[in-house]
Amino acid sequence: MNAHQPPQMAKTNGIELCYEIFGAPDAEPLVLIMGLGAQMILWDDEFCRDLAGRGFRVIRFDNRDIGQSTKLSGGKPLRAIELLKLRIFKIAPEAPYKLWDMARDVVGLLDALGIGKAHIVGASMGGMIAQEIAMQYPGRVLSLTSIMSSTGNPRLPQPTREASAILLAPPPKTKAEYIERFGTTWKVLRGGPFPLDEAKDAERAERTYARGLNPAGVGRQLRAILASGNRTDRLRSVKAPTLVIHGTIDPLVRVEAGKDTAASIPGAKLLLIDGMGHALPIPMWPTIIGAIADHAQGAAGKQ
Repeated sequence: MNAHQPPQMAKTNGIELCYEIFGAPDAEPLVLIMGLGAQMILWDDEFCRDLAGRGFRVIRFDNRDIGQSTKLSGGKPLRAIELLKLRIFKIAPEAPYKLWDMARDVVGLLDALGIGKAHIVGASMGGMIAQEIAMQYPGRVLSLTSIMSSTGNPRLPQPTREASAILLAPPPKTKAEYIERFGTTWKVLRGGPFPLDEAKDAERAERTYARGLNPAGVGRQLRAILASGNRTDRLRSVKAPTLVIHGTIDPLVRVEAGKDTAASIPGAKLLLIDGMGHALPIPMWPTIIGAIADHAQGAAGKQ
């Protein structure tokens, strides 16, 4: 039975996270962590149902400062001078919280749900949070899947100019402008034409807008990424069976970052998907979902 529970709130790490569950209550738990400024619904409903149909209890949630989870305060919009200081002098920007705080949020969510161990899957910033969970809380992780993410290694190639501009663009002022920007943003991040996704962009944007925007929160999340440093050396301590998935044409987190992540984690498997950018396009779901499920089931078989 692939039951879908409606959104609920859980207290964790001094905040509240909004979460949803797909799948049978006795199935193996699998947690999906979304990326920068992205609400949990960007793990598409059908994507979650498909994963649940593979025998998992799929949990998706809004990270702190996004969607319907707790909004925090503090932190100014990131300035170009701060990025310059980071790139040239390796001076990290100030941040109200860091990725390891967001990792503690996820572990607190597991506690609230009475889950001891789970398969942890993260995309983009979510992959960075997933890495932190695997390093800080190894006993809670059945398997790790890091998708289109990075180690934070400053020597890795930078995003394309077009992708960087998306991160630093001022927030839209109206709903119509937001919906238009949503479509433009994802066309750039996907790195090519994906008609099935483009047909759903307006609906996805409407749903995201209706759940609530928090531009200041996106800025704080970006600061958290930049202030959390290089995980390369620490990742060598990861014991969880690890799968790294990355698109070959990712304009935001370049493919070299995926290769670096896999090389930094002992025994990690690397799956490069030709023609995939910084997105989870519908035509590639069978490959992505199949890889996540096979990896998690293989890891569970070795427990």
